[in-house]
Amino acid sequence: MKHRNSVLYAVLQQLDWGQFNALVAAHQADKHVRALPTKTQFITLAFAQLSGISGLRETVTALNSHHNRLYHLGARPVKRSTLSDANTLRPSAVFEEMFAFMVSKVHRGLRRAMDGTTYLIDSTSVKLNQLSAEWARFSARVCGAKVHVIYDPDTDQPIYAAFTTANVNDITAAHEMPIQRGATYVFDLGYYDYRWWAKLHAAECRIVTRLKSNTRLTVTRERLMPPGGPILSDRIGTLPARQANSRKNPMNVEMREVRVRTDSGKVLRILTNDLVAPAQQIADLYKRRWLIELFFRWIKQTLRIKRFIGTSENAVRIQIAVALIAFILLRLAYGAQKGVPKLLEFVRLVRANLMQRRDIQALGQPDTPVQADPRQLCLDWQLV
Repeated sequence: MKHRNSVLYAVLQQLDWGQFNALVAAHQADKHVRALPTKTQFITLAFAQLSGISGLRETVTALNSHHNRLYHLGARPVKRSTLSDANTLRPSAVFEEMFAFMVSKVHRGLRRAMDGTTYLIDSTSVKLNQLSAEWARFSARVCGAKVHVIYDPDTDQPIYAAFTTANVNDITAAHEMPIQRGATYVFDLGYYDYRWWAKLHAAECRIVTRLKSNTRLTVTRERLMPPGGPILSDRIGTLPARQANSRKNPMNVEMREVRVRTDSGKVLRILTNDLVAPAQQIADLYKRRWLIELFFRWIKQTLRIKRFIGTSENAVRIQIAVALIAFILLRLAYGAQKGVPKLLEFVRLVRANLMQRRDIQALGQPDTPVQADPRQLCLDWQLV
């Protein structure tokens, strides 16, 4: 009967290994390395993320228990101390740039018409222990980091991610984010900066955000809204001449405030530079911001980005980058099969069968026994 590779092998096949090897060479990540190549390091960390394992010792023990199947993955058994050193010393840029490459490749294939492109911007905090205090201290008792993300809700894909320590403001990270001309950007109060808004407006981007309760809008005209609906008011005006009574406001154009009452009774002041679209459309765009929160929750709970197998900044950067790559690999593998209708169900089946020799196209079906190859049995016996 036809030989089957493991489910992990099928998931990792979604990665462009040629590009990965090029990044390893460009950053000289394997220079003077004999025991643990960067490829094996990545496969080990991806195995940990996809199997839901946390902890360095647990990762190494679980991976090495499948040593007779590592050959087909292009990996080898791993020592705990060697993996720890690699996570501390090997350049995280290899993994971060691999994520950026995969994002750009996937997004090009899924890109829609420019006038329909909507991006959500937000960050999520990652709690770290006191062993990371040297570089990630936020307060006397708290250490942490942040992952800043631009997320495409229509394709359910992050298109950009950056890593900072927890004491870096969201708006500081936003100034380093790429801007796509003509796109719609939806974000919350963490990105309250007139100068950055002006930069988006100059790129012909539509802005949808919240207006602070103490920010006064000088109204020039107002649209009448039918009573009893969720839209309380729709007004056009100008922002204050200065932000926080110190910086001159470069956003000296007409803006629009749409006041909305949510299902819970809370009133939101939604701000946009789109003076034409229906008020309900603006409200619906801001409501979509919740999707990036669901993405963060999915990543943390499903790929277990809660406990780290290293304490250095480099190790944390690598693990976050590998987790984001694992998310894209799962999405690509899920899209390539038709047997499992729901992503979460597919992820659970991948986790349960990660090192089993099963056809990833038939994970939702009862397993068909694979006739053992006598030569493989001999090989497995010799490796035990």
